[in-house]
Amino acid sequence: MASSDSDHHTDQEVVNGGQLKDRKVSWAKLARVDSLNLEAGKVSSTPENHNSTADWKTVLSLAFQSVGVIYGDIGTSPLYVFASTFTDKIGHKDDILGVLSLIIYTIILVPMTKYVFIVLWANNNGDGGAFALYSLLCRYAKVSLIPNQEPEDRELSHYSLDIPSNHIRRAQRIRHSLEKSKFAKFFLVFLAILGTSMVIGDGVLTPCISVLSAVSGIKPLGQEAVVGISVAILVALFCAQRFGTDKVGYTFAPAICIWFMFISGIGLYNLFKYDVSVLRAFNPKYLINYFQRNGKKGWISLGGVFLCITGSEAMFADLGHFSVRSIQISFSCLVFPALLSAYSGQAAYLSKFPENVSNTFYDSLPDPLYWPTFVVAVAAAIIASQAMISGTFSIVAQAQSIGCFPRVKVVHTSPKHGGQVYIPELNYFLMIACVIVILSFKTTEKLGHAYGIAVVSAEIITTHMVTLVMLVIWKTRIWWITLFYGTYLFIESTYFSAQLTKFTQGGYLPIAFSVVLVIIMGTWHYVQKLRYQFELSNKVSSEYIRDLANNPDIKRVRGIGLLYSELVQGIPPIFHHFVSNIPSVHSVIVLVSIKSIPISKVALQERFLFRHVEPREYKVFRCVVRLGYKDQLGDTANFENQLVEQLNKFIRHEHYILAAQEQVLAERETEPASGQLVPGRSSKVHIEEDLQQQVDSRISTSTRSIQSVHTPTAQSNRSSSRTQMVPPNASGQEEMQFVEKAKEQGVFYLLAEAEVVAKKDSSFVKKAFVNYGYNFLRKNFRQGEKVMAIPQTRLLRVGMTYEV
Repeated sequence: MASSDSDHHTDQEVVNGGQLKDRKVSWAKLARVDSLNLEAGKVSSTPENHNSTADWKTVLSLAFQSVGVIYGDIGTSPLYVFASTFTDKIGHKDDILGVLSLIIYTIILVPMTKYVFIVLWANNNGDGGAFALYSLLCRYAKVSLIPNQEPEDRELSHYSLDIPSNHIRRAQRIRHSLEKSKFAKFFLVFLAILGTSMVIGDGVLTPCISVLSAVSGIKPLGQEAVVGISVAILVALFCAQRFGTDKVGYTFAPAICIWFMFISGIGLYNLFKYDVSVLRAFNPKYLINYFQRNGKKGWISLGGVFLCITGSEAMFADLGHFSVRSIQISFSCLVFPALLSAYSGQAAYLSKFPENVSNTFYDSLPDPLYWPTFVVAVAAAIIASQAMISGTFSIVAQAQSIGCFPRVKVVHTSPKHGGQVYIPELNYFLMIACVIVILSFKTTEKLGHAYGIAVVSAEIITTHMVTLVMLVIWKTRIWWITLFYGTYLFIESTYFSAQLTKFTQGGYLPIAFSVVLVIIMGTWHYVQKLRYQFELSNKVSSEYIRDLANNPDIKRVRGIGLLYSELVQGIPPIFHHFVSNIPSVHSVIVLVSIKSIPISKVALQERFLFRHVEPREYKVFRCVVRLGYKDQLGDTANFENQLVEQLNKFIRHEHYILAAQEQVLAERETEPASGQLVPGRSSKVHIEEDLQQQVDSRISTSTRSIQSVHTPTAQSNRSSSRTQMVPPNASGQEEMQFVEKAKEQGVFYLLAEAEVVAKKDSSFVKKAFVNYGYNFLRKNFRQGEKVMAIPQTRLLRVGMTYEV
């Protein structure tokens, strides 16, 4: 419970069960319950629709849909893996078996074991990716750099796991160490930013290598023609993004299913036609012999082998569209056997025609199937590109909501799937980048050198963050954690070291992308943190509002004024600055803070948290609007209606509390003083606790009645619920009518436009990041009113300079 300092000074001492009316002032301490906490208590326990408890018909339907969205990248890898591995020629026939053995065990260990059966369970209420893992950790430990966390935010989480009690202490020690370590907080956000940067780099390179490898199958055309056709396809693909992932992806989804049937059938055909003995590659001794025979050359060739699992990260990043069980079924039953058949068939073909390694896939096709396969391959390559493009949009939207990316326009393209978004600025940036990359590299071999570094870097980051989830959240046995971390760190580090040998041949490209993106995202997040801390340390005191209410020079203007700021705990300093320059305020003032919650969606009834700012008659409210990283404010009219509706519910609920308090106090005043005291406890504490229990009981009953009226699932009980409810008193009705009248008079937006500058005594590096880097990003990306769709005719910007 929150109480002001004045409450403590005005409390009267209670001795030996004295008169209750002498304790009315002390009752104020009980009455001053933080309304944010009261509102936050009304949260639903309905889990999100991402778990594995859905009926099998739904699961199988999602499994079929996932084939067309997730697996385009890993499914088109057979187009170029052998060509990227044997860049010169095949030196020894058994090298084919060694590479096939590497491919088989890489697919088994990484996408199958790591992602399908382990990483997918480390989801954040059904969503995956680097920022989803970071948000999950932030919810279980106070490791966010921006200190705007509230205890009630945890109640929005539906994440639950069975926790072995004998591992709780270890998890608590690690959590406390993370919370105390400034380095750990910076390192975690750096990992999330770096992982996101690598996935964006993957989003640039995936369309290039997929489309180029598919088009290169046109035999009569030269290299320049192949490049030109690839560029034309990519430009058309990016221009179609504005129609949304739902329309673009699902239009070609059947092509992926046909593609997997083609590659598995062709693989089995080649396997039995040329050399079924290549199945000996399931024996890992061929893998060992390959490295013994080739040494350093074999190690370098791992850069090409790794391309067989590109797209594994997409299974986790795109999890929000589907469910864990549906992805497990689709990969295990269709994708995994199809890939093994395709690679085994190509190995069998190469055992007879090792000179055709540069174009293995198309050369191994039976002549009647050449053109049908080519058409399906191009369609599959487009889908592979689409998966990573839409994934890039999704993770940038997540990064922006957490304060790690400058403001961009996020368009939700599907009413059914909240995670399907389109970002125009990012779309055209990706298109230009893809065209430049294809014109520069021209061949899949050179692109493969750049492609692998981005993918393996993202997978290494995922391994580290999932290990932390195991330690802090899952509380898994330490030997399982050690086995997971040691195995995958060794595998992925080995592949990463092999990719680095091709740094000068194109591997520098994703590193360059990542450096630029890390600087942009890191600068934005760092200064946002400093800005929030400045507002927190300079927030307006409650005494200032009381003085304002008693100041006759301050005029009240008709309508509702919404003052936006990022401060969650208290009144922002921009409010004082606004009143000092324009000595007038609207008849109703709502101090709105848009807060990002580290889950995907927040239900409407849980989205708005209100609190009265004393004095009540001045009609000033604090409002925290909690949004998940897939939520949007919506259009202006809809947002205004939702805010006023939820504000009236809050006023109604608050007056129920006051009525319950008055009723309990009146009942206690009529009761004779018992004089019975609890041993070792003052009568003041005993009586106040007893009163509070009765008030809580009545508030709970009223709250259930209110919720039963406003809950859609309780339509049949509305009439009976209304009869149980006591209408709010006259002052409550008047306050709600006052708010409604103010809304009819107009809603006006006051937007804080703070210029952030470094202090004069700051270091040169800090001045460079704050004064130049951050302000450049702020001026060249979208402004706040455009992101929140605020109408210009009702907008007033309030400028202020923050020295951080």
